[in-house]
Formats: sequence, structure tokens, C-alpha cells
Amino acid sequence: MSEIIKNFIAGSWCDAEDGRRFDSLNPANVHETVATAPLSSRGDVDRAVAAARTALPGWRMLPAPRRGEILFKAAELLLKNKERLGILLTREMGKVIAEGLGDVQEAIDIGYYMAGEGRRLQGEVVPSELPDKDCKSVRMPLGVVALVTPWNFPIAIPAWKMFAALICGNTVILKPSSETPACAAALVEIMEQAGIPAGVVNFLCGPGREVGEYLLTHPGVDAASFTGSSEAGESLERRMAGLHRPIALEMGGKNAIIVMDDADLELAVEGAIWGGFGTSGQRCTAASRVVVHEQVYARFVGMFAERASSMKVGPGLQSETDLGPLINKAQFEKVQEYIRIGQAEGAQLVTGGNRISDGELASGFFMAPTIFAGVTREMRIAQEEIFGPVVSVISCSSLEEAIDIVNDSKFGLSSAIYSRDVNTTARAERELATGIVYINASTIGAEVQLPFGGWRHSGSGHPEAGGKGGAIDFFTRMKVIYRDYSGKLQRAQIDKAE
Repeated sequence: MSEIIKNFIAGSWCDAEDGRRFDSLNPANVHETVATAPLSSRGDVDRAVAAARTALPGWRMLPAPRRGEILFKAAELLLKNKERLGILLTREMGKVIAEGLGDVQEAIDIGYYMAGEGRRLQGEVVPSELPDKDCKSVRMPLGVVALVTPWNFPIAIPAWKMFAALICGNTVILKPSSETPACAAALVEIMEQAGIPAGVVNFLCGPGREVGEYLLTHPGVDAASFTGSSEAGESLERRMAGLHRPIALEMGGKNAIIVMDDADLELAVEGAIWGGFGTSGQRCTAASRVVVHEQVYARFVGMFAERASSMKVGPGLQSETDLGPLINKAQFEKVQEYIRIGQAEGAQLVTGGNRISDGELASGFFMAPTIFAGVTREMRIAQEEIFGPVVSVISCSSLEEAIDIVNDSKFGLSSAIYSRDVNTTARAERELATGIVYINASTIGAEVQLPFGGWRHSGSGHPEAGGKGGAIDFFTRMKVIYRDYSGKLQRAQIDKAE
């Protein structure tokens, strides 16, 4: 049974102004419609922005601990509805049910974390150089914030952005991917049940070019947060610069795992499997490159291929499934084209590369886990983001060469190293040019209490999630206040205290 999704504007669920709708399909079975959603237009964006602006003064003035109480209720409701939401997520996005539940758990975690930030929105108090004068800084919200989110984490990423923006006193308009509108709508329903005031959270469905770009550049929007492709993000960054509008960008990755000759190969293979094929490779942190020391290269490739070829591909709701489908036909065809490119470049296709369409899988976008060996660093499959279950294995002769190969990329999101030598891993964590580094673990598995973000073409602006330098720093601006109670004019840097 399909759900009928509506927009959420000024506290009410409503259709798009012209009544148009579109379907969200199950990527495991394209004959199943998961939901129908409004095909919004610019007029819908205008109404949502107006609602957010109207609600801003009241929400900004509500004490942050009170805002945190609403987020705490939202986290509790997410926890209560975790199984239902995980199943919806798997049906609409395709990831296996364990990962679907993990997606919801990440939203729960960030809900609790940001609720606590309501009592920790810290500024700074410092001494003045003059008597009878104090100095402090306080955090202020940005205002109305536009949030544009992707399909691969259709509950977690909207929650990352929304909860951080709200605790800081901003009002928001969420525009999710058109591939996963039902998941985002379910999150907004949770916010409504938690008691979010009308207009503080607004929700619009529709295409990125028509709705998303207009929303992000709308004159009534004060800041924006975007997660998506590097090409789209960098185009938005240029436009935002002309508007002098803050934007946080989380974009692509070409992440790599280093496997040294002293590594625990069984553990490294498990990390490569999880990093390369978790979410069918459709993560910005997916380990699409594995750089392996030449002394263990052949053994690693054999173990890796054997493990990958035994993985079960199928619908995500089946408990035995290891890999679900790719999100849609366009993404499937893109991955297939990169497999052809890899073969044309001379890489060795070790396993996979084929569509799986037997029986019940004929109506979905299923693909076997794919491994290329004999890959060199300059090949396109080693440089360009594929966003599918395709991993390139590259040989190296030393730690220095391995680090150089990893850093030889326009991206810089996540990296990992497997080695039993503490000195080796210490050098790697210092020299790897990525925003996230894992030691003896895969390239995926970030936790919400630390910032999440990449360098170079993987990200711009502040990272997501918690910790110093994370989302709180993006969704607030600092105001410095000087209070002089001396009763006379005092001039800093000129008058000296007696």
C-alpha cells in the first residue's frame, strides 16, 4: 500500500498549489509504489519561506533548554517508532533492514545529542583590559535555513541538519531527495507529534533544479545546508557567494583503505567488504579504493574476492540479504558504465560486474559486488566517484607510497589504515589528507558526537554533527558584547588602567 505524502507548511499538511504529484518507487521492485508526493513549485517555496519567517521571532526567543525538550521528545518518538521507520526506509531507499534501522538510530542519537546542546550553547567570557568593564560572546541563530538532503540516508541526514538548526533557534525548510520523500515526511510527522510550533519546521517535495535551487537562493532564506554531489554543491557555492549567504556543503568522496603487510588480513577484508559494499556502495564514505602492500596484495585480493562473491544480493527486507538494490535506473546505468570504463582502462575484473535479475530480482536494480585488481592510481575508476558496489584494489610498496596514492585525489572525506604497528598508524593519521581517519576500521561508521566533514572537493563550510567545529558552529553566529559600568568613557588600547 502506498502512502500519500503532503507538504508541511505553517503547521498544516497540504498539497502543492497546482495539485501535481509524483511517485516514489521501491528500488527492489519498481512495480511497487511506496508513496506519492507533491510536485511543488516556486509558489509553494514562497509560502514555506514566509511561514518560517513568521515563526522565527517566537522560536528564537524560546529558551534553548525548552527547544531541547522538544528535540528530546522527538528522539523518544523516533525510538518508539524505530522498527516502523526502518522498514519504510528499506522499502523506499533499498538498503538492508539492519542498515535501515541504523539510519533511524543515527537520527535518534543526534536528537538526544542536540537536545542536550540546549543547555550547552556556549559562548565565552573573558577579562577586559579596562576596569569596571566585562566582555563576552554569545551565539545567535542565523534565521531561516534551507536544508536540502540526499536519498542515501533519508532520515539520518535530515535529522543531522534539522536538529542542529532548531536547537540554535533557527526555523527550517526541508527539501528531501525526490527518491525518498516518504522517509523525510515521516521525520517531520515525528516533529509535529513532539510539539514543534507551526512554521518552525516546513517541508517541501519536488525536484532539485526547480524547487531546491530556488529554495536555497530565495531572498527570504538566510543560510543553507546541502548534501549531494560535488558538481551540484560547487555550483551552489558559487551562487551563494554572490548572495553573501552562508552554506555548508557535504559532497562526494573517493575514500581509501590502506592495508599494510603487517595487517590482520581477515580484519582488513571485513573492513573492505563493509566499506565497499555497505549500502551497496552508495555512501559518500564508501571505501571504493583499497591500497594494499605488494607483499600481501595477491593474498588479499583472493580473500576479498572470495568473501564478496559469497554475499547475498536481494531485497533489503529479507534478513539474509547482504546487498540491496541501487536506488534507480540512472544510478545503475552509471555504475555499469564505470565497469566498462575500468575494463577498457585495462583493470582486471576479479568478480562481479553483472546485473542480478533472476526471479524476484528482475524488477529491481540489483548488482553483484564488483572488484577490480591491477588498478593504477590514474585510472578513472580510481579517481572518480562511482557510488555503487565497485572497489578498485591498488598495489603499493611502502607506507609513503600508500599515503601518496590515497591523497592523490580531488576528494578528502574518509580514509583508513590496517596495521599492527602503532608508529605506522601514527604517521598515517598525521599525513592522510582527509577529514576523517580510521585506524584498523573501515571508512564508514562516524559517530554523532564528533564533527563529520571532508576536505577539498568533499566539503565546504562547517562539518555536520556534534563536537567543536561541528554543526552548532555553522547554525549560529557569534555576537560579542562589551559592557562598561564605570560611568565614564574608556578607550581600549588607548586608556591604561591606573
